[in-house]
Amino acid sequence: MSQDNVTVNREYKSSLFARIFSEPEAALSLYNSLNGTDYDDPAGLEINTIESVLYIGWKNDVSFLIGSDMNLYEHQATWNPNMPLRGLFYFADLYRGYVSSRSLDIYAGVPLKLPAPRYTVFYNGTREEPESLELRLSSLFMKRDGTQDAWAEDASPVPSGRFPKKDGAQDADALPALECTAQVLNINFGHNRELMGRCRKLYEYSYFIDAVRRHLREGLTLGAAVDRAADECIAGDILREFLLKHRTEVANMVMPEFDAELHDRTTREIGYNEGKAAGIAEGKAAGIAEGKAAGIAEGKAAGIAEGKAAGKAGTVCDMLSDVCHLPDGWRGRIMAERDIDTLDTWVRIARRAGSLEEFLAKAGLEA
Repeated sequence: MSQDNVTVNREYKSSLFARIFSEPEAALSLYNSLNGTDYDDPAGLEINTIESVLYIGWKNDVSFLIGSDMNLYEHQATWNPNMPLRGLFYFADLYRGYVSSRSLDIYAGVPLKLPAPRYTVFYNGTREEPESLELRLSSLFMKRDGTQDAWAEDASPVPSGRFPKKDGAQDADALPALECTAQVLNINFGHNRELMGRCRKLYEYSYFIDAVRRHLREGLTLGAAVDRAADECIAGDILREFLLKHRTEVANMVMPEFDAELHDRTTREIGYNEGKAAGIAEGKAAGIAEGKAAGIAEGKAAGIAEGKAAGKAGTVCDMLSDVCHLPDGWRGRIMAERDIDTLDTWVRIARRAGSLEEFLAKAGLEA
């Protein structure tokens, strides 16, 4: 079954993960594998995944209650250091729903009994990351000197004393009042083998995504790569039942909407800021060496322009890599372009292109 003409969502990995592990049996198997438990009744698991919780229409991937745990499982195909902040938003809504559904009185004179939050992020992007690590919300908070250095483990959780000091200052080393910790696990194929050995469904998902990437590297379009990977996995008894049941849907499983313009704008701003920093550094070095103030201005301007162009070119390459194999020659050609108007046009074309050939034709480049 060929799917070359199917419009495929670029974030296919996220929706597939959520679809597989929103099934109680799969979610329970993953929970047991992570926690060393042996729950065997999926009916004891209460799925409470939030629909469209964030202002840009996102929802969390999988969340559920079991025993005394409130579990939040998120999948990420791109590296995101802000997952603890997203977790804070998700948990706030999950606990609001928990309190409301059980008619708990938050104004009562006795402590409420709440399930403990457990937050796991499953990462399978292309950036090299360790088997596991922790991301903390507190690492995003600025200190009073404007830095985001790690907060000392032995810092006081509250300002020392109920009132400001005599000079009106408070304890600058006091820990922030909020914390949210995400455990990030690398689930790319070949990583976290022990966990994969305990959870067959996670292993099969990891294998399928690896198969799609492998066929993309062979030069197939994303639709064809998904189709070829499905054939391979069905024959090898990998996600067999799921793929046979949802074969016509797999390539079109759409994850909740995200703001593409926000993504593009963020990419451009990152390029701008990196260029600005490089320009300032280069300009300062030239100015000091030559004793000319013009060196700083020149270096800063050149760095900003270079950074903006590199950011836009990188965006084009990322978009094309999501739908097809991008040969090194074309990647180099795109990254070498420095005309901002041309790059803006390429970004718009790449956002809608379904193949490298379509992009090259509309961009006026010779294949």
